[in-house]
Amino acid sequence: MSETKKGILVASFGTSIMETFKNCIEATENRIEEYFPDYEIRRAFTSGMIMKKLKNEMGIHIDNVEEALEKMKSDGFTEVYVQPLHIMPGDEYDKIGRQVNKYVGSFDKLVLGRPILYREKDYDIAIEALKDQIKDVGEDTAIVLMGHGSTHHANACYAQLQCMLIDNGLENVYVGTVEGYPTLDNIIPKLKEKNIREVTLMPYMLVAGDHAINDMAGDEEDSWKSQLEEQDIKANVYLHGLGENRAYQDIYVQHVQDCIDGNPLMTE
Repeated sequence: MSETKKGILVASFGTSIMETFKNCIEATENRIEEYFPDYEIRRAFTSGMIMKKLKNEMGIHIDNVEEALEKMKSDGFTEVYVQPLHIMPGDEYDKIGRQVNKYVGSFDKLVLGRPILYREKDYDIAIEALKDQIKDVGEDTAIVLMGHGSTHHANACYAQLQCMLIDNGLENVYVGTVEGYPTLDNIIPKLKEKNIREVTLMPYMLVAGDHAINDMAGDEEDSWKSQLEEQDIKANVYLHGLGENRAYQDIYVQHVQDCIDGNPLMTE
């Protein structure tokens, strides 16, 4: 009988900012490794642009999912669990799915996990994990979360998250996106309607990368911070990705466990 060799491939969009890489991606990988000591942890990125930048500017090579799976196949792994660190099942998640499907039959067991927001209960879990970050919101202040956003139909995840935040009594927490709907332009009238004069901006992304540093917190006139201040709304900045939040790390751990238990999408 052949020996079982088990691995977990942790796949994230990636970042070229080393500090946030260590604080968010590597920290989450380490948390997964801590919980699953019998599994070898491997890394993959899904952003070709980031992988190319790391290679050209820093001489760092990061595998994409297909490359990582090919190496795991060559290295004799028999069980592989692929856990994305993505927030929603959008374009990047679909890409992982296509790459994983190419390796069906190459391992005794190959399972793809789910992102943060997938089934209804996942939203409640994600909101609970967010509460430590948003505990100081009052009647005349607000939290504005910046999601990435997409033209993919899964962009509707942000609207569901907004609805469920309200259902959880968090009416002064607003969800916007950089590249989808809703945008900051949709949020500002709601802030004015409630006479909110101070907000805290937070990235609702794994890493506090380029979008958070520039589009959210930058000094340029089109940044969210600048646009809010132009409307006489004080904008504080919380420049930490979800990967720094221990409760979000533990969500990914649970999603890996769901894969190992044979129900990665928790449909039962």
